[in-house]
Amino acid sequence: MANLNRVLLMGNLTRDLEIKYVKTGQPVTNIRLAVNRSYTTQTGEKKDEVCFVNVVVWGKQAESCHTYLRKGSAVFIEGRLQSRSWESDDGKKNSILEVVADRVQFLDRKGKKDEEFAGEDDTQGADAPGGAPSGGDDAPF
Repeated sequence: MANLNRVLLMGNLTRDLEIKYVKTGQPVTNIRLAVNRSYTTQTGEKKDEVCFVNVVVWGKQAESCHTYLRKGSAVFIEGRLQSRSWESDDGKKNSILEVVADRVQFLDRKGKKDEEFAGEDDTQGADAPGGAPSGGDDAPF
């Protein structure tokens, strides 16, 4: 039997992110994402509903999210569903269904870096994919 565990979400952060480091030193952050849905009922009434989704982001991507995203930031997330269970200190059993992000794409045009470094020369940034320098006057696009 074939299986597929793939999630695509687009929404806005409901709070600022906190970054944590696990015992191995790997960074992790949790995103609380609000995903809106607009629809029309059978009676013709327009309705809006929101779904809140927990997303876990690991590694360098977690650090980038923490640096550039803020409450209200728009993101597109690709990932997979994961179910976790644990027992709390008082013996209560807990479980959660969450998305583990493989890719987080920032949709807002202006992030924290842009606000902090407004007016500075951006041509000294990291190289673009393929080895071409980012920015500069000789860019082919």
